[in-house]
Amino acid sequence: MSNSSILEMATKAIDGKNLKIVFPEGKDKRILEAAIKHREDGLIHPIILGDKGEIQKVANENGLHLGDLEIIDPHYDENFDLLVEKFVEARKGKATKMDAEYMLKKDNNYYGVMMVKAGLSDGMVSGAVGTTGDTIRPALQLIKTKPGVSRVSGIMVMIGPNGEQLIFADTAVNITLESQEMAEVAVESAETARGFGIDPRVALLSFSTKGSARHDLVDKVVKATKKAKELAPDLPLDGELQFDAAIDPATAKNKAPKSDVAGTANVFIFPDLQAGNIGYKIAQRLGGYKALGPILQGLNAPVNDLSRGCSTQDVYEIAVITASQAVNNKIS
Repeated sequence: MSNSSILEMATKAIDGKNLKIVFPEGKDKRILEAAIKHREDGLIHPIILGDKGEIQKVANENGLHLGDLEIIDPHYDENFDLLVEKFVEARKGKATKMDAEYMLKKDNNYYGVMMVKAGLSDGMVSGAVGTTGDTIRPALQLIKTKPGVSRVSGIMVMIGPNGEQLIFADTAVNITLESQEMAEVAVESAETARGFGIDPRVALLSFSTKGSARHDLVDKVVKATKKAKELAPDLPLDGELQFDAAIDPATAKNKAPKSDVAGTANVFIFPDLQAGNIGYKIAQRLGGYKALGPILQGLNAPVNDLSRGCSTQDVYEIAVITASQAVNNKIS
């Protein structure tokens, strides 16, 4: 399955639904270009946050025509008081009305997240300028994680030169994962894969395959595999597996002959962020894979983080994915 077919599937899911996606970083050229393209396509309804004069200046400097693009300045938005009220409710005693007013005026990410929380937007895309933490922090505080999920994680959809489609997790959020957390990421990544039309076969990765090495780090993955099977007993899932045993049938026959996942895995759960980040970038730079993401999972509503090196096309695609996640959330 090619990258275009992933987007075609997401496009089909959202077509005609007029889903709203909010972009807090309105002064970024790439954000404006992607939003304008979406407005012209009519696939989603983009909402830009920021000072209208400053946004118009960026548009003028780059020859962009904003047209009827919806731009909201949080300082003057008619929904500001409503969002302040809902902010205080969501924080449950951890924030006063004054705190809420301050944060919603100071940080557009908080305003965008509150729009999603209040149902004024179906999802949010940010991170072209700010850090991953800037994007995730307000989402964790206000939207929060799904029941049974202790933390947000991030995946990359890896698209191979011949159209291979793989999921790598966690590649964006959690520096370390304990066994229970790794198990949750495995199950959540399988659900995300299904949303992209992938029939998940999950491998929990290690530097050991089925006891070939002994170490506390190996034990962690063994325990995570057991916990993941308890969480999703019908999910094709196995570990601990080295990457070659997980993806290559010949190697799997030698290293893990009794595994029903080894050699055929398409969802790969890395034991920590360092391994996941290095792994996806090796596949990208040396293997010729396209990395689509990071795509956040585990939240009650879709909020996605961009790389600060993202292109206009990356912003456009992540917005499509975000909208499709909103559809999947409503279905589930």
